[in-house]
Amino acid sequence: MAYWLFKSEPSTWSWEMQKKKGDAGQEWDGVRNYQARNNMREMKVGDLGFFYHSQETRDIVGIVEVCALAHPDSSTDDERWECVDIKAVRDVPTPPTLDAIKKNPKLAEMVLVKNSRLSVQPVKADEWAEICRMGGVNPVP
Repeated sequence: MAYWLFKSEPSTWSWEMQKKKGDAGQEWDGVRNYQARNNMREMKVGDLGFFYHSQETRDIVGIVEVCALAHPDSSTDDERWECVDIKAVRDVPTPPTLDAIKKNPKLAEMVLVKNSRLSVQPVKADEWAEICRMGGVNPVP
């Protein structure tokens, strides 16, 4: 299993909106960055990800699961862009903020710390476990 982080501005697509989609999940559409798209191409059904609110609160608020492999992004006719579908798995009880993540020496090499602008990014297993610990959630669903 691999781990990921999905960033979204809550005013555009919030964790509450994601949860309302239930087990059907939601297409993670609108990504127009090649590195982020390539990350989605690497995902497998069952991979887990953090749902990160960017802009306003800048914190990890939920855990999602990839429920459909990369496919054409329905928000464009441009064949270059693909996306996965994700579904909400659980809330993070104590959402770790970007500031707290940056202050944690165990997370100094995390993509979120080094390249916080990338909208879909990989998370290493030890980073996953540490953020779950920070957030008060079991790292295994």
